[in-house]
Amino acid sequence: MHNDLNDTGKLILRLTLGILILLHGIAKLTHGIEPIEGMVTGMGMPAFFAYGVYVGEVAGPLLLIIGFYARIGAALIAINMLFALALAHTSELTILTQTGGWALELQGMFLFTAVALMVMGPGRYGANQR
Repeated sequence: MHNDLNDTGKLILRLTLGILILLHGIAKLTHGIEPIEGMVTGMGMPAFFAYGVYVGEVAGPLLLIIGFYARIGAALIAINMLFALALAHTSELTILTQTGGWALELQGMFLFTAVALMVMGPGRYGANQR
């Protein structure tokens, strides 16, 4: 029974993180990545690095949702979130909101949930438990 609950919890985390990040990826597929290209080139990197967002926000979440090499999917999401923090949110790293929350709590939740899933793996409700 205990393992069933652990596996169910992992499934819930995988689906939640995967779906929420995938929605960002779908928006980029629909509307393009020009703003990200601008941020990437502004940091001195080649513009093609911006296409990595599709790996981190489409491929990674799909792996996580399916539970097929979910640890790799979670790693791709974590790397994507590190890039997002570096490219778009460095000025907010030490900011607290008026209600006391971290200004980057959503990004932090995405990043550390991905890291936790990398460590835990997908559970038995994943396609290949890796």
